[in-house]
Amino acid sequence: MTVEFISVGTEILLGNIVNTNAAYLSERCAALGLSCYHQSVVGDNEERLEDAIRLALSRSDILILSGGLGPTKDDLTKEVTAKVFGKELYEDEHTKERIKDFFRRMRSDQVTPNNWKQAMVPEGAKVIDNHNGTAPGLIIEENGKTAILLPGPPNEIRPMFEQDVAPYLDRLEPEGIYSKMVKICGIGESKAETMIADLMDSQTNPTIAPYAKTGEVHLRVTAKAADEDKAEELLKPVVDELYRRFGDKIYTTEEDVTLEASIVRILAERGLTVTTAESCTGGLLAGRLMNVPGASCVYQEGYITYANDAKERLLGVKRETLMKYGAVSCQTAHEMARGAAGTAGADAALSVTGIAGPDGGTEEKPVGLVYVGCYVKGHVHVEEFRFTGNRDKNREYAVARALTLLREELLKNCKGNCNAAGTEV
Repeated sequence: MTVEFISVGTEILLGNIVNTNAAYLSERCAALGLSCYHQSVVGDNEERLEDAIRLALSRSDILILSGGLGPTKDDLTKEVTAKVFGKELYEDEHTKERIKDFFRRMRSDQVTPNNWKQAMVPEGAKVIDNHNGTAPGLIIEENGKTAILLPGPPNEIRPMFEQDVAPYLDRLEPEGIYSKMVKICGIGESKAETMIADLMDSQTNPTIAPYAKTGEVHLRVTAKAADEDKAEELLKPVVDELYRRFGDKIYTTEEDVTLEASIVRILAERGLTVTTAESCTGGLLAGRLMNVPGASCVYQEGYITYANDAKERLLGVKRETLMKYGAVSCQTAHEMARGAAGTAGADAALSVTGIAGPDGGTEEKPVGLVYVGCYVKGHVHVEEFRFTGNRDKNREYAVARALTLLREELLKNCKGNCNAAGTEV
């Protein structure tokens, strides 16, 4: 079955509030097995709202509207939806009593007459009690179409959806949607998609959808099934095939695990420590690692060495190296990584030096040129990158590439063939 969302409120269109309800409803309805192809936002205008409702009902089985159920004149969702369905409004005594009780519990005697507007409901509608506010939810069914009206405040819509709407929708659509997120590093989006083009061309259930992230590609494998066990039967062969194609480039299939978390896990499992030496990234790399809970067991200290003097003094980079090759060079990145490991007494180290921009580039060394060095137990590997973004993007990509390089070198070391690749200078 298909579901469509309409968020009602001029304040959303003006950007005064962030439309978190749409994201929440999308995720929950997908988990319930409903397909969503359209979403829209409509201001508090009767004509435009009516047009949006009629269009949605013409192409979707279920319409969920959020917002516009309050007591003021610009709250029009219920009235317009009733008009579209050809329903008259009547005063629901049960809802009126709940509104009275709400104000009693709030110890307020100031019940203005417009509050009773919320007790008016379309004939034949199912009323959903609101335990956190005054506007009830409503379900209207007619000629195979369903409209579900929910209040706008998140602290009202979410409990109402979980308690009443989700079970209702679950009965309409018995199959649910289950997914695995296969996270890949070290391969670009275009190459990754090329490697699975045949799978995507022939997919039915499960399906694969690629998402590009900074320095990563995520593949969401999604199956529709009656229960979790059946979904696992469908998902496993596809995930296994992705492992055959991408191998160690896959760093996790866990939704909440980040690249840095997977690296901290590898280090902790092998009893290794790591440090960082950063120039152009200015602590972003260390921050990514330290964001991981438990990182303190593998990360003791790090260095931000923006100036050449700091590179010499803290990391032992030779002045001759800086004079001959420059701060942004393969040689400097190499000495930064080795020096950081020695100074911190760490088993592994990452170094980053580059020209993030917007100034400082030359024809020989343009903006976006970055060298990343990785030291693991005596072996140093240095890679050169040429990014083409703005300053922030260049720094973000440098951090992502550095983390990917560290993971690759750790895996090589753990396999006992760390000398198979690397740039020794």
